Amino acid sequence: MLAATVPANPQSASTADDACYLALKARDARFDGHFFTGVTSTGIYCRPVCRVRTPQRANCRFFALAAQAEAAGFRPCLRCRPELAPHAVGPTAGADAKAWSTQDASQILARQAAQLLDNPEPWSDGPPSMTALADRLGVSTRHVRRIFETHWGVSPLQYVQTRRLLVAKQLLTDTPLPVAQVALLSGYASVRRFNTAFAEHYRMEPRALRQSAKAHTPAPAAASHAALRLTAAYRPPYDVDAMLAFFAARQIPGVESVDATQRSLARTLSLTVGSTPLSGWVQMQFVPERHQVVLHISASLAEALPLVLARVRALLDLDADPHAIQECLGADFPDSEGLRVPGCLDGFELAVRAVLGQQITVRAACTLAARLVERYGQPLTTPLPTLDRLFPTPQALCQATPDDLGALGIVRQRQGAIVALAQAVHSGALQLYPGAPLADTMAALQALPGIGPWTAHYIAMRALRWPDAFPSGDVALHKALGVQDCAHPQRAAEAASERWRPWRSYAVLRAWARLADPAATPTPLRTAAEPTDPATNSHHSLSK
Repeated sequence: MLAATVPANPQSASTADDACYLALKARDARFDGHFFTGVTSTGIYCRPVCRVRTPQRANCRFFALAAQAEAAGFRPCLRCRPELAPHAVGPTAGADAKAWSTQDASQILARQAAQLLDNPEPWSDGPPSMTALADRLGVSTRHVRRIFETHWGVSPLQYVQTRRLLVAKQLLTDTPLPVAQVALLSGYASVRRFNTAFAEHYRMEPRALRQSAKAHTPAPAAASHAALRLTAAYRPPYDVDAMLAFFAARQIPGVESVDATQRSLARTLSLTVGSTPLSGWVQMQFVPERHQVVLHISASLAEALPLVLARVRALLDLDADPHAIQECLGADFPDSEGLRVPGCLDGFELAVRAVLGQQITVRAACTLAARLVERYGQPLTTPLPTLDRLFPTPQALCQATPDDLGALGIVRQRQGAIVALAQAVHSGALQLYPGAPLADTMAALQALPGIGPWTAHYIAMRALRWPDAFPSGDVALHKALGVQDCAHPQRAAEAASERWRPWRSYAVLRAWARLADPAATPTPLRTAAEPTDPATNSHHSLSK
């Protein structure tokens, strides 16, 4: 893809730049976030979708990252706003679909480091330090710096600085939050340090940017309720109807609401920033003609805006790279390029709902979840008539007794799994967020009573955002792949899935969608020998 770092071969670099220029001329949204264009005549860098007049080829320099453009002395455009571009770092979005599993260790480590620095979730208690980053990756700080600079051309500090300033730029442009609060949310310990960094990089004061941005940003449509309004972009194609239908079939009254006519999804949300518990609501409305999602976020969540934005991007899978995924899956699933993997706003909630959905229908699982919310969820006042309740917290479910859960219709095995899950999350022994350590988290999940491989992979797919999750014991998946009559269908599905790495989560969604289409035929499989199928918990309700 076009987001590759500059090749060592000058001729190869020139060819890549020519391809970027063609995408720029076409304003092709498929490449949004994969590269940025620095215009030497203006000193500005833009997204490929920028609507300004296309600059001359001789005046264009192309960068894979915004941090590279800023390190070269370019400032972000006030019209296309680079801070809104989909992210292009990490296993769920990137270059060649096969590259993630075949690149050398240094390149993989560099991508993992950038992905961790992009994600505010692991650092909700404060800005990331190099020591914490190195510890998370299991290497020395010196090695992290070396491989990061070699692969990306900028230091980790420059990368973080750019990310912070772009977050600040979005908050200054889109919200009325005071500059001091913007500085704090962007990861700066003091307003003075923030003002200095902002002026050095963007050659204007934060308040001046806020005034200047008003001239370039269209006035927002009047909202029916007071809230903070922000925007998030995605790369087309995106099957909005399929995403909303997925959530509509699983919505819990009072907690979430889907309006297919308005192409919107609304949800309540509780989270903790540092030691401060926050609760509120988020309303997301798709604007397909602009490849954007307009967000209305309750003011009560203002102290966690970067975290809420990151969770919304994960919930709607806004950073996916359809082109790379289609290159890998298109031969077997040619008509499903716009499908995304639905995420979640809260990993614990998703895990509880996955447990509730084991071996029962989607409707029955929703009924149990609604009862759980009614019994243990806190009421919440919102301006949206369909939202009035929060999903139960881990602390609340730690106190649940078997008799109370049994009265809700939850069977004994699920009771133990829910309480054990709540205790593990509440104690901090288990953390369920995008990018959490995969092997350790999967092992911790399967060590809990009542949670087997299917549930663990389903949680990894949606809560951890692992693009290669594959619940091979799923009965509906067997039927969609046409292996239900094999002697060992789980092993047959596993064997066939090898060619879909590292995008097997997307293959699963496409297979489930094919199952829902009466005119579709099972995917032709190339199966290997089928060894004995190990004991597993095979579930299917959530995939119907």
